[in-house]
Amino acid sequence: MTDGPDDEIVVPDDLSSLFAPADEAPSVALVVTPVAVAEPLAAACALAGVEVDVVPSADGAIAVLRDPAASREGATAVSQLLRAVPVVLLERRAEAITAARWTDGAEGEQVPGGLVLAQGPLVLEDLLLGSRAVGDVEGVVTSVGMSRWRATRILASSARRRR
Repeated sequence: MTDGPDDEIVVPDDLSSLFAPADEAPSVALVVTPVAVAEPLAAACALAGVEVDVVPSADGAIAVLRDPAASREGATAVSQLLRAVPVVLLERRAEAITAARWTDGAEGEQVPGGLVLAQGPLVLEDLLLGSRAVGDVEGVVTSVGMSRWRATRILASSARRRR
C-alpha cells in the first residue's frame, strides 16, 4: 500500500451528489400498511383505481405500486382509504431510499428509510432492493383486473369478520 497522490480521499464540498435527484422517478415504490390481510387492501385499491400487488406480511400488508412514478398518487389514495391510519411510502431511486409517513391523503414527516427496513419484515427489504420479485411472494393479491363487484364483496366480507 502506498501513500501516493492517487490514494487520497476526496471529500466533495457539496454532498448533494450522494443523494438521488428529487425529480428522478422512483424505480420501486411500496406503501407499508398495518392492514392485517392482503385481499381487503387490494379490493380497496381496486375500487380507488390504484394498480397494486399486495404482499401479505406478519407486520401488515405491503402495497407494491405497479407504476412507481405514480408513487405520490398511490400513497395519497391508500392513506385516504385507510382513514386516520398512518402508512409509509418507501421509494427507491438509483441508490437512495426515501421514506415518508402519510395520513388521510397528506404527506407527513420524512422517516429514516433504514429504520423502516430494520423494523419491517424481510420481504419488505427484498422487494425494495429488487432481490425478490413480487410474483415470487406467496399470497400476493392484485388489484388489477378485480371487478368492482368482487372488490365490494371482499370488503363486506372482511367487515363482517371484524365484528
